[in-house]
Parts: sequence; C-alpha cells; structure tokens
Amino acid sequence: MNKQDLINAVAESSALSKADAAKAVEGVFDAITGALKKGDEVRLVGFGTFAVSQRKASTGRNPRTGETMTIAASTQPKFKAGKGLKDAVNG
Repeated sequence: MNKQDLINAVAESSALSKADAAKAVEGVFDAITGALKKGDEVRLVGFGTFAVSQRKASTGRNPRTGETMTIAASTQPKFKAGKGLKDAVNG
C-alpha cells in the first residue's frame, strides 16, 4: 500500500472526499513528524508508539575498499507496534 492507496482507503471508510482524506492523512503525518522533531513520543494506544532514538558515532568499513570509516552519530525514528496491531496481524 502506498500513500495514495492509504488516502483512498481513508476516503472510502470515512465517507470523506479524496481531497479531505488527503488533508487528514497529511495532517497525521505532519503531527507525528513535528512531535518526533521535538523529541516527543507519539503513543497510539492499541496501534503503536513512534519515538526517536539516538545512535552513537561508530566505526565501519567501506565494503568496496575495506577502508575503516567513521559513521556519524544520528537521530533515528522508531516505531514499536502495540498489542492491538500485533494481534490484528497475527489473528
């Protein structure tokens, strides 16, 4: 499922126009992104939790040359599925 498929599914299940469903989907994405940028968590009970984690700087190897290189520290978004979502997928 891609973004347009998601918009179509939201429009169909909520009786919204596709334009309104697109605004709703974009609004949800923007709200989650904004919260993560601030370092906040987004908990959707029964669905899952979006959070950020800090990765430390590390060393790695360039697979082409075998040369050692430094991998910079970074902030990574994470998603942990909630019980309701896990049960729905496994049920």
